[in-house]
Amino acid sequence: MKSFGEPWPEFNDGLHYRDLIRSSDSGLTLIEFYSKKYENSAPFLGWLQRIHNKQITIDGNAVTDPDTILREGMELIYYRLPWQEPDAPHLLEILCEDDDLIAVNKPSGLQVLPGGLFQQRTVLTQLQWRSRKLTSSSACQEPHPVPVHRLGRGTSGILLCAKTKLAKSRLAAYFADGTSVVGVSRDSNSELNTMRKITKIYRALARGVINEDEVTVEQPIGQVRYPGVAKGLYVASPSGKPSFSRVDVLERNMHSNCSLIQVEIQSGRPHQIRIHLSFIGHPLIGDPLYVAGGQPKCFDPDVTDESLAHDGGYQRPGNPVPGDCGYHLHAHRSVFPHPITNEVVDITASLPSILRTQEESKAITQG
Repeated sequence: MKSFGEPWPEFNDGLHYRDLIRSSDSGLTLIEFYSKKYENSAPFLGWLQRIHNKQITIDGNAVTDPDTILREGMELIYYRLPWQEPDAPHLLEILCEDDDLIAVNKPSGLQVLPGGLFQQRTVLTQLQWRSRKLTSSSACQEPHPVPVHRLGRGTSGILLCAKTKLAKSRLAAYFADGTSVVGVSRDSNSELNTMRKITKIYRALARGVINEDEVTVEQPIGQVRYPGVAKGLYVASPSGKPSFSRVDVLERNMHSNCSLIQVEIQSGRPHQIRIHLSFIGHPLIGDPLYVAGGQPKCFDPDVTDESLAHDGGYQRPGNPVPGDCGYHLHAHRSVFPHPITNEVVDITASLPSILRTQEESKAITQG
C-alpha cells in the first residue's frame, strides 16, 4: 500500500477570523462584540489581552482601544498567533483511490478536521498538501479531496474522502440515509435495506468479559454542557437521537478481564461506540473519558477555569475531553456502492496487533 504525508512544521501559521459588522451589532464596543459573540474562545480578560496585543484590526488598521464603537459595514479581523500544536502522526496509508474518491487508513492520534488546538495537524491538511503537490507536477487540475465523515482523534482506520462535489454529496447521503432508518433490521424490510447503503464495521477492545455472544445497543445519544467542550459533550441520554450498534464478541480474555469485539453501527452519532459500550458496562479499555453508563468520568457542568492561556484563551481543561486518546477502536471494514459507478466497494484496513484474534495473529506469523 502507498502512503503519503509531510512532516509537521514546529509552529502553524496562526489563523485569521473575519467578521463584517451588521446593523444589529452597530453601536457595540469592540470588547463587547468579541467577549459576547465569542465567549467560548476566550473570557473577557482574554479578549482585552488580544486587543491590547494588536491582534484585532478594523478595516485593516490595528486597534488597541477596547471601547472603540463599531459601525455597520466595518470589517474586523482577529489574528490568532501561531502556536505549537500537540504531537500527531503525519503519514496516511492509501487503501483505495480513483478519480472520485480516496480512502485512507487514519492513524490514532490524528484529527480529521481542524478544531481546538489542532488547526494544521489534521487529515484535511495532508490531503490539501498532497493535492497541491500533484497539481504542481501535472498539467491538469487535481481535484481537492475532503473527508465525508469523521473518526475520533483516538480512532484509527478507514476514512472516506471525496474528490468531487458529486462524489461528496452521494457519499454523505449514504451516511445520512443509514442514520435515518436506525434500529430497523436489515432483513425485515427490503426497501429500508436498500436505503442503508453503507456498512461500517469496527474492532475494539472492551473492559470486562461480555457473556453474550451478540449484544444490540439502542441507547439514544444526546448532548450535555461540559467544561472544555464548547458545543456540549455527547452522552447516553433518553432524550437524545436514536442510535444503533450491534456488538459481536470475537474473543474473551479472562486473565486480562477484557473482550475483543466487532461492532457494526447503523447510525453514526459522535463517539457512538465509546458511549454504547460504556452504557452497557464495558467501556473501551484505555478510554479516558467515558465510564459505565455512557457518562463522562468527571462531570460538573458548573466548573469552569477562567485562567488565561498564553494567547488569551482558556486554559486546556484538566478534565478529560473527547479528543483524548488511549482507547483501542479501529474502523476495520466499509462496504458501499461507488458514488459514480455504483459498483460495490469493499475496503479493509489492516488491524493493529492488539485488535487481532489469536487465529489472525497466528496466520500473520506463519504467512
